[in-house]
Amino acid sequence: MNAVEANFDGLVGPTHNYAGLSRGNIASERHRGQASSPRQAALQGLAKMKYLADLGLVQAVLPPQERPDITTLRRLGFYGSDTRVLADAMQQAPLLLANCSSASAMWSANAATVSPSADTLDARVHFTPANLISKLHRSLEAATTARVLQAIFPDDEYFHHHSPLPAHESLGDEGAANHSRFCSDYGEPGIELFVYGRSIFSSADSPVRFPARQTLEASQAIARKHRLKQDATLFLQQNPAVIDQGVFHNDVIAVGNRTLLFCHEHAFVDPKPLYRLLEQRLGAQFRLIEVSENEVSVADAVSSYLFNSQLLSLPEGGQLLLVPSECRENPGVWSYLQRIQGESVRQIEVFKLNQSMNNGGGPACLRLRVVLNNDELSAVNAGVLLTDHLYNRLCDWVEKYYPDRLLPADLADPALLRSSREALDRLAQILGLGAVYPFQIEPGPRP
Repeated sequence: MNAVEANFDGLVGPTHNYAGLSRGNIASERHRGQASSPRQAALQGLAKMKYLADLGLVQAVLPPQERPDITTLRRLGFYGSDTRVLADAMQQAPLLLANCSSASAMWSANAATVSPSADTLDARVHFTPANLISKLHRSLEAATTARVLQAIFPDDEYFHHHSPLPAHESLGDEGAANHSRFCSDYGEPGIELFVYGRSIFSSADSPVRFPARQTLEASQAIARKHRLKQDATLFLQQNPAVIDQGVFHNDVIAVGNRTLLFCHEHAFVDPKPLYRLLEQRLGAQFRLIEVSENEVSVADAVSSYLFNSQLLSLPEGGQLLLVPSECRENPGVWSYLQRIQGESVRQIEVFKLNQSMNNGGGPACLRLRVVLNNDELSAVNAGVLLTDHLYNRLCDWVEKYYPDRLLPADLADPALLRSSREALDRLAQILGLGAVYPFQIEPGPRP
């Protein structure tokens, strides 16, 4: 059956700020405390979405989450009006306030793991929101993510929604940032690659400097939940040495699409089983671009986010690699990209996403890939599919509600909370999502 890969990009939220909350993410830590521009960040992300939609690709949006997360601050013991909760949190526990104000849901590659119907025993698309337990600020996202996904993919004839894995360190799940799928055509059965950083039952080497966020046990549980066909999965360990160099997710060191795998030679502990399986299943169609350390060092790959680029199949054939402007600014990386263009990669496009990049997320971080056949695509909530009309409405919405400049100290301003809630309430109407936010669902004190 004909199928397409739709990209669901996370809209950057109004509280986008540089609090430096993600240990192991070098860019996030480097920009801690600096001023951000939520408005510029959101418009940069929308410009990328618009470009891909104009190419004829299926492009959609995922909404931001409610931040500051007053519900969580109340669970942590702060009480009274929303204004008092914010003021007390800033005075007594500013780091908790920063965690409850992060706009990190913008990186929707971490939102969930998605398996297409061609790979599952019940022939439905399966979704499991990531528990993201390795970071406090990200662990707050799963419940809203689940409601949003159910609002966008509501028909249980085509879609099966699972609960996140239990919130325990042995089941750390970071979503599609550690998941790739290979196939001859999107509608054909594929191979789903789950990359993990550690196993709780193994004495294999683990990173020393930074934590390994994804466990083998979490990946195996998701494969079982998604009822994946036995020959459709492969589990591979990420190289602990590159995790210690800032490769906190596999999508910082490798990216795949259909028959092409683009990765660094040090991405995996042992890549040979993957290469053999792809050669067996895809035959002569399989293309491997393995970048050596001499060509591009791991350090340069991390700083430029070379592998966190989007690898996309163009409607007219061939593959597009959409890279952040930091790749062009690195002479070695840019020289390498010029050498591979025209071979396995037909087209390379550069986008400025510095607001997201400064916080540690590139083009691939910003999107969740969902393969859909024609019937499934027709069953998607059409309000989230990007059109020229929706793009213009969203740009106007951003201009109206988003601050141009934000510092971490501004997160306690009750005016920011009120404006953000008003913005999200309006956005839910624009996208036709219904009530998905805690402030829309849960009664309670207000400012």
